[in-house]
Amino acid sequence: MRRHDHEITDRSEMESLLNEATVCRLGCDDDGRPYIVPLSFGYREGVIYLHSAHEGRKITVLQMNPECCVEFDECHDVVRGKNACSWGMHYRSVICMGRANFVTDPEEKRDGLNCILNHYGIERLSN
Repeated sequence: MRRHDHEITDRSEMESLLNEATVCRLGCDDDGRPYIVPLSFGYREGVIYLHSAHEGRKITVLQMNPECCVEFDECHDVVRGKNACSWGMHYRSVICMGRANFVTDPEEKRDGLNCILNHYGIERLSN
């Protein structure tokens, strides 16, 4: 990070942003080419649950290479300037690097989906 004076290092502030964000962006390596996709998500106790169909490009890419990153942001406002180089934006963001794990256990899948639903203020699934 270029501006270390703007860096968020406090874990509780990072988790606050994860709890407030509405979209997460998953970044993957698709055979040497970057691939980014916005997703619904849930976060609990250091685990990020991503919602996905059972098949598609992101699943294929992650099966080939599970190393990935996720990005969350919250933009506050645009900072206007007198010229193009003096414009900016007030925002917060968190980027996490990790490894995707596919959840196959039905109970764990239900728990992960409930985490995602809870993130968006929706009641838990009963079955």
